[in-house]
Amino acid sequence: MRVVLILITAGFCLFSGWLVCPACGSDANSPAETPQLIAADTVHFDAVGGPPATVMLGSTDPRSGFKFELELTSKGAAVSKATFSEFDDCDYKNPKPLVILSPAKLPDDSEVLSMANKEFVFVQQQLQLPLDKLNWKTGDVEKATDGSQRVCFEAIIKDAAGKPVVKLLKTYKVSPNSYLVECRIVVENLSSDEQGVRFNLAGTVGVGQEDSRSDERKIIGCFRDRKGQIVSIRVGTNSFDSHKTFAEEILGSEYQKNQEFLWAAVVNKYFAAIVVPLPEDGKNFCDWINGKQNQAGERERISKERRGLYYSFLRFITGKPYKEEVEKTGKFGRFYNPDGQKTSGDESIGVGLDIDFANLSPAGQAGNEKAYKFMLYIGPKDKSLFDKNEQYRKLGFVQTIDFMACCCPASIINPLAFGILAIMKWMYGFIANYGVVIIILVFLMRLVMHPITKKSQVSMSKMTKLAPMAEEIKKKYANNKTELNKQLMALYKEQGASPIMGFLPMIVQMPIWIALWSAVYTSIDLRGAPFLPFWITDLSAPDALVRFSTVTVPLLGWKVDSLNLLPILMGVAFYLQQKLMPQQATAASANPQVAQQQKMMMIMMPLLFPLMLYKAPSGVNLYIMASTFAGVVEQHVIKKHIRKKEEAESKGLVDATSKTGGKVKKKKPKPFFRV
Repeated sequence: MRVVLILITAGFCLFSGWLVCPACGSDANSPAETPQLIAADTVHFDAVGGPPATVMLGSTDPRSGFKFELELTSKGAAVSKATFSEFDDCDYKNPKPLVILSPAKLPDDSEVLSMANKEFVFVQQQLQLPLDKLNWKTGDVEKATDGSQRVCFEAIIKDAAGKPVVKLLKTYKVSPNSYLVECRIVVENLSSDEQGVRFNLAGTVGVGQEDSRSDERKIIGCFRDRKGQIVSIRVGTNSFDSHKTFAEEILGSEYQKNQEFLWAAVVNKYFAAIVVPLPEDGKNFCDWINGKQNQAGERERISKERRGLYYSFLRFITGKPYKEEVEKTGKFGRFYNPDGQKTSGDESIGVGLDIDFANLSPAGQAGNEKAYKFMLYIGPKDKSLFDKNEQYRKLGFVQTIDFMACCCPASIINPLAFGILAIMKWMYGFIANYGVVIIILVFLMRLVMHPITKKSQVSMSKMTKLAPMAEEIKKKYANNKTELNKQLMALYKEQGASPIMGFLPMIVQMPIWIALWSAVYTSIDLRGAPFLPFWITDLSAPDALVRFSTVTVPLLGWKVDSLNLLPILMGVAFYLQQKLMPQQATAASANPQVAQQQKMMMIMMPLLFPLMLYKAPSGVNLYIMASTFAGVVEQHVIKKHIRKKEEAESKGLVDATSKTGGKVKKKKPKPFFRV
């Protein structure tokens, strides 16, 4: 038996909504763009930036030392694109550097960019400005002696008289040999009055789908509980409403009361884009992301009409009624689906943060500015990398790695899978071919677990031979279940057989094989790793022995563009394995239904699994095929052992039961006392 089905579920409730306040302004491409939002007849502010601009930090050239290149835009002072220097897009025709962050499309053809400053709110005036519509003033790229690069964006908010009220400075910094981006936002009060302000910030968005077979993108929220343990919650794309063009899922509303928020991330199969709000000096976590102060202070200031519009909007996009008691969290995940068709391939997910209310003193006084620091991790989901970096370890970045535990608890599968990954890395150090590593690891696992497998097969063989006698007992005591069970247990005990022992070893082995399968499936090291130069050139993709134009399979709708040899070999291995399983001819002769089931298994197993795994990563198929062929050899050895044992028993050369006519081995008497 092999567990090869992938079960991806998310058990969190769908909670969607985001109220976009109307704004008016001049052309977004104009240097003099000043988006405005009028809260009253006598109050309005203008945001002033600069001309449209695009700047680059880092590089896609691996020789530069940078891990990625950031494309920054003046529009919202945001990250427009992030492109790796070490990873390509695995296009076999024309591989290009992999784009990990890209704009997320909205139904109105607008875009959401990573780390864009969005609504900036003046709380007392009940006024907000959409700063993601503004082209901020862009500074020059500064290069430091350590090789790092930084750039600064600036936006100034003025009142109706043109007098500066608030200035925002936003700085990005990248360094060589690092997957981190430093982001710092400073809000400074330039007016002579106190200003109560807050703002919304887009987190990381636009992480692409890495596996063409299934969308494994998730939004993850990470927290530290009261015991100091790091915990996380996950929201998959399947949790969002596929019939809506835009939805929102709460990240951690249940955690906010007693747990400390650490970070939010968007991940796919191999990569993660994590946004970490950094706490102020002397604090263990960032309390200005909580959202509580924002909710308590601002909700009282929102008019009844505004609240009615907000909850009507929530009801419109979710189809569910919402009461005024519902609170909006300060951290959330979003699902962007421009055309409303979830399977069309244009959908995207992202995270966002609501920054809490801050009361800024008048200009020139202490407390007239507040700085917000963020750290972005844009890189692979690699436990060895996370373990080497103390900061990654303390923040629990390993929580981004998600194994498919299937029917086993994650608390069992995760340690096993991480251990297997560590062994694979160690073996790769002197073998330098992950395909060979997988094959050797499978055979070693088979060798280690051979005693358990052997015991299971021997027990199954005994149970098969007892099937006719068990059938007779079932017929004789069909109307007396108590006596039926008593007679069956007596039969098994007398013959030295146990129904449980036939399956218990399988249950013991199951977590190990699931962990091995999960490790091979999710390992970043296998992405782009070759096995043979002429075949299986990427262990994270189908083996594709021969490529051809895409063909759609009738009725099923499957799209096939290559001849994959590994699944076919896997089918052959399954057939041989079925042929060598402990024979149940005796049981089949006693029960025609058993014979029919055997025939169905002989046909279905070699066909079903190769079809399901035809487009699976070749590393996974190589593991399954190697394991199955190893099982065939192992079963041949076990079958030979059983046959020899049966021949010996028939000649009376080994201990046997009195019922089989053998000489029962006398038990040694126990000593009267122990020394």
